[in-house]
Amino acid sequence: MTLQSMTGFARVEGTSGRTRWAWELRSVNGKGLDLRLRIPPGFEAMEADVRRVAGEAFSRGNLQIGLAVSVSEPQIEAVVNQGALSAVLALRDQLAGIVDPAPLKLDTLLAVRGIVDFREAEESETERMARDGDIRAGFAEAIRCLADMRASEGTALAGVLLGQVARIEALTAVVEADPSRSVAAIAERLSGQVALLMQGTTALDRDRLHQEAALIATKADLREEIDRLKAHVAAARELLAQGGPVGRKLDFLAQEFNRESNTICSKSNAAAVTAAGIELKVVIDQFREQVQNLE
Repeated sequence: MTLQSMTGFARVEGTSGRTRWAWELRSVNGKGLDLRLRIPPGFEAMEADVRRVAGEAFSRGNLQIGLAVSVSEPQIEAVVNQGALSAVLALRDQLAGIVDPAPLKLDTLLAVRGIVDFREAEESETERMARDGDIRAGFAEAIRCLADMRASEGTALAGVLLGQVARIEALTAVVEADPSRSVAAIAERLSGQVALLMQGTTALDRDRLHQEAALIATKADLREEIDRLKAHVAAARELLAQGGPVGRKLDFLAQEFNRESNTICSKSNAAAVTAAGIELKVVIDQFREQVQNLE
């Protein structure tokens, strides 16, 4: 599976009979899947299908889904009020001996209020079903377009994230190879500190000092942090290769990366290690910012 970004845009439009419709979808980052729908009156029955299709396609992101519908070239039909017409004809027969019995003309009937009503023709049930089917198919196409855009951006993000992971790995190697971490360097530094403490006094227990020095050396060692960083690098690469909705897992790894870099900076007793630790924090922050865009 490919990675998907949570940002994207799609627009699909079409016509069905006299109805013109357009779906517009916008997606941005979100902790979960949040759907905000704008569906015009008369089309509310589609909402359940829209939510189901979107939920099957995506697991995270704030989606704004809008449907615009317009009817072009309205058809006007004449509707005859049969009751009113029958009443007029009956009145003509009733007054046949009183008024001119000439046949009623169409313009005369049209002039009688309520006989004929002109209104926009209503769609038949078959036409409505065909229209709604076309609109639903258009939404499915819009979802596919949005998924393609999110996947395209996800692929680009994967390249950026892999580069940042490689940089984290390189900086970890810098810390691991720094001369200040060698046994000889640590022993020399502690020996000097012990010598300073012992100058001019015999009150200090030399054995106890060596024990404390060994404890300090153990606490200052960066081996565990380096090993965990290497493990996190391998896990990040595996997730990026796996693809799919791995954004939450990568975000957790970013927190773990940050925890190890903080510890390295706090334990560091060499300028080069501190500099590498600070740069690690910068790269990890950039990594985490990019991960926020992933589904």
